Amino acid sequence: MERVKSCITGLDELMGGGFPQKQLILLTGTSGTGKTAFCTQFMYNGVKKYNENGVYLTLEEPIESIKENAKGFGWDFEALEKSKKFAFIRYDPFHIEDVFSMLESTVRQVKANRVVVDSVSAIGLHIKDKTELRRMIFNLSLILRKLNCTALITSEIVPGSKGISRYGVEEFVSDSVIVLYYERLQSTFSRALQVWKVRGSAHSEKLHPYKIDENGITVYPKEEAFIKW
Repeated sequence: MERVKSCITGLDELMGGGFPQKQLILLTGTSGTGKTAFCTQFMYNGVKKYNENGVYLTLEEPIESIKENAKGFGWDFEALEKSKKFAFIRYDPFHIEDVFSMLESTVRQVKANRVVVDSVSAIGLHIKDKTELRRMIFNLSLILRKLNCTALITSEIVPGSKGISRYGVEEFVSDSVIVLYYERLQSTFSRALQVWKVRGSAHSEKLHPYKIDENGITVYPKEEAFIKW
């Protein structure tokens, strides 16, 4: 099985060498766990260090906000855009079918190897029918598979719930799942990451601590984390 570098320090060791190439990976967690930082790190370093072109579809946060936050880690997405190796897409979830077409055409134009969709949770803000919502998420997964990219999609864990995604379908259309936790332990908050599943590959089944600092996200594969769950 060929691998793609996650570009998240320490994570590849937990996944047998990286993300399986051309898989659909779900990244999920509660608010504040660093999902967008994870996505930008995966994308920026993939394009910059490994020459793997990319497309980033944002359904929630404005592009300028993502760019500005990325600069805090030293990641200049404007330079990547000028190189024609990378493209952002920002679209109104009210017209989600159109954005799927735009995503497909942009990936082909850029010749992207990496794709980020952040976040599928936004789709449900405008589509209240659960059957239609699940159909949209399933169609998105089919498009991403057809494009033969390594794709990272994000979802949210609803605080207080026992599920690992907002709509309970995201993990079933994904090949691999990574869960981020940010839990209070007495007077402090603790961050932990778990590789929930990796289709066709062995992986760590433990919780591991991670941190977010000026260098981005760092996972500690040799250490174990403990959270209330």
